[in-house]
Amino acid sequence: MLTKDNDDIDLLEDSRSYQFTGGRFDRDWTQGSIIKNLLSLSWPMIVTNTIMMLGPTIDMIWVGRLGSAAIAGVGVSGMAVMLLNSMMMGLAQGMRAVIARFVGARNFDGAAHAARQAFAICASFSFVMAIIGIVFAESILLLLGLEADVVTEGAKYLRILFGASVSMSFRMLIESIMQASGDTVSPMKITLGYRIFHVILCPFFIFGWWIFPEMGVSGAALTNVIAQTIGMVIGMWFLFSGRTRIRVSMKDFRIDFTMIWRIVRIGIPALISGLQRNATQLIIMWFVVPFGTASVAAHTLNQRIEMIMFMPTWALGMASGVLAGQNLGAEQPDRAVKSSWIAVAIVEGVMIIFSIVLLVAAEHIVHLFSSEPDVVNIAATYLRIGVISYSILGFVAVLMNSLSGSGDTLPPMIVAMTTVLVVTLPLAYFLSKYTSLGVFGVRWGMAIETVVQAIIFVIYFRTGKWKTKYV
Repeated sequence: MLTKDNDDIDLLEDSRSYQFTGGRFDRDWTQGSIIKNLLSLSWPMIVTNTIMMLGPTIDMIWVGRLGSAAIAGVGVSGMAVMLLNSMMMGLAQGMRAVIARFVGARNFDGAAHAARQAFAICASFSFVMAIIGIVFAESILLLLGLEADVVTEGAKYLRILFGASVSMSFRMLIESIMQASGDTVSPMKITLGYRIFHVILCPFFIFGWWIFPEMGVSGAALTNVIAQTIGMVIGMWFLFSGRTRIRVSMKDFRIDFTMIWRIVRIGIPALISGLQRNATQLIIMWFVVPFGTASVAAHTLNQRIEMIMFMPTWALGMASGVLAGQNLGAEQPDRAVKSSWIAVAIVEGVMIIFSIVLLVAAEHIVHLFSSEPDVVNIAATYLRIGVISYSILGFVAVLMNSLSGSGDTLPPMIVAMTTVLVVTLPLAYFLSKYTSLGVFGVRWGMAIETVVQAIIFVIYFRTGKWKTKYV
């Protein structure tokens, strides 16, 4: 059940240009134990995502020594970068769904062809984003009403990372190609290599150790760019030399607008969802700003801590998305459903444990990033409020990824946009401005949104409409 017009992919190139490399990549993820498949796919993604977040987290620890203005500047700028990343990942979601279906149907030529067309999409997108980021860095931050010193620090960070959006976007795309095909180990190895380099080099550029210039916040951004460029180059080598599940060749490359449209058509709702999600974070930050730099810094640290904590959740969600897409490609819809619910059960167990830890030790966790009393107290309260949403996050993370992995990206977009406009933003604004909760009202609005989303996703997923989605 790939598409109604699947026979329009003639692939004029010699099929030997696209090779299923065999060996350790021969595993069929649509067969065997579902639990084993989920864990086998997800543990490398957990490691990959954790290592991915290790770099920015280490950055924040070092930047924290430069003061709360630097923390706030890097944090807010990081949200803008995440906005870029989420848009790229939204487009990549269309490619992931198409590749997963092809691989499930054992059509590796089609999967490689889709991957090549995704490179053309990525190049165009990242070029436009680079120009926007370089020209409008300060304007973006000024819109949030940040204090002058925060804007100054944040603009330095933002310009460098947006300017290098080509390398970041291609690295993410390559990782998505490998994961959608069922190879989650290769991205893990690549990420481990370049992030170790990042972690080691970061303080040298920030503080001017040894022969390196003292660059402050700019040094953190530059280190990130250098590391991700290395990751992109290594990923290209893996993909084009056949060291992953799909081998891609650029021989006789041609633009296939039909395939590009198929990818973009699925990816646009996911792109809008990512755009909305991160734009919401910027609006939320706008609500937080009037409460002072300590509140902004605390919100920033809370976001970093949540990212680390959510790694297993999103990894298992992405694994369930891969299995959903491949099982639908193999015409096994019941197996796709079962894999999703098993992933929900596993994630819920993990998140309940994390929630208990946060309730008991929130201050100790925040102390890893900042020792300023106001920042620690506010961030710890943020985390405890968030436990309400953390404990049910599995239903959102897994079911949303399963729907997207199957190519049904429109319902997640509708749910995300509706809950933000009807629940999150109105509640965050009202509770923070017109009640005694103050800045904590913002966090309550965010927590309640997750509860509403979980209920809606469960109801829609159980209808089974996503199983008949053509991609």
